[in-house]
Amino acid sequence: MSELKIGFLQQSNSADTRDNILRLSEGIADLAKRGAELIVLQELHNSLYFCQVEDVNNFDLAEPIPGPSTKLYGELARQFGVVIVTSLFERRAAGLYHNTAVVLEKDGSIAGIYRKMHIPDDPAYYEKFYFTPGDLGFHPIDTSVGRLGVMVCWDQWYPEAARLMALQGAEILIYPTAIGYAASDTPEEQQRQRRAWQTVMRGHAVANGLPVLAVNRVGFESDPSGQTEGIQFWGTSFLAGPQGEIVYESSADEEESIIIELDLQHSEDVRRWWPFLRDRRIDAYTDITKRFID
Repeated sequence: MSELKIGFLQQSNSADTRDNILRLSEGIADLAKRGAELIVLQELHNSLYFCQVEDVNNFDLAEPIPGPSTKLYGELARQFGVVIVTSLFERRAAGLYHNTAVVLEKDGSIAGIYRKMHIPDDPAYYEKFYFTPGDLGFHPIDTSVGRLGVMVCWDQWYPEAARLMALQGAEILIYPTAIGYAASDTPEEQQRQRRAWQTVMRGHAVANGLPVLAVNRVGFESDPSGQTEGIQFWGTSFLAGPQGEIVYESSADEEESIIIELDLQHSEDVRRWWPFLRDRRIDAYTDITKRFID
């Protein structure tokens, strides 16, 4: 496919998971009816971002894959003939959980999964308490709309991950995301962080000659423990083209349901103009696998 219509939902969530899922389902149906061929959802879209606290009861939110959510979103994919990128809290076994993206094909089947590889552990983002680091590596997922380089949130800061996806033929890099402002930071620092978040992914687009899509949640979610002032998710979901150009950027504080038409041929053109993959010195990169070089 040279032209691809991508839809995404930037949503504000509540503690009512059934309502979140209902609104997501309605949003998917609407995007499909408006012509979307690929629909991408934000990170952990079924619930609140529960990682603000370390609470064993939150493991009750996890589910197996395949499971209830893959059945529900798979049926939507089949009904509307679209590919859907979901982001789920996977229960692999008792005491073994992952932050997992599942790609559902147009016939409702699971095209592939990706388990989040880089797991943060910061105030209000206590993900290491919940998620075992992924063990599937960085491999694109083949679908009827193209080869998708799907990763999740914290992965988006790592150029190595994006490169490995690109080297295996990914046609677009996709990041379901949940990231926002800490109230304790100054407005200036908040904006520096948001711009850095966007800049690093635009760099992945340039370095690999690929479009990059990040779909973030939006709205305020309080900290149940009261230890922090909660998270104001900064929205601004965006699509960058293969030269890092911003094709579309969402609102910082509003829900959005957007369709963007992407010219995949442009990546081919850009890679011919800037053949970074050709000029890589793979013979000189062996130290990249070391933690630190003294």
